[in-house]
Amino acid sequence: MTKADIVARIAARNDINLNKKDVAVIVDSFLNEIREALYAHKHIEIRRFGTFKVVDRKKRIARNPHTGSAVEVPSRKVPVFKPSRLVKNKVAE
Repeated sequence: MTKADIVARIAARNDINLNKKDVAVIVDSFLNEIREALYAHKHIEIRRFGTFKVVDRKKRIARNPHTGSAVEVPSRKVPVFKPSRLVKNKVAE
């Protein structure tokens, strides 16, 4: 599903009187706020959906699959998403 699909589905709802252009602005604003919060290493919790946060990955030794030689992967920060229990259960059905 793409962002355009999300916008189209929200705009098609009968209980919302917004056109696609207005919905697109709202969806873009929402995603920009999440992006900016992650850039600032903030924790974002959306109840009944999940949590976005930035975690530290430790440095580690990996193997080059082509040569088999050891390569050191440096530590880094990565964004992660953890779905809520409700989302996990619905996906598992």
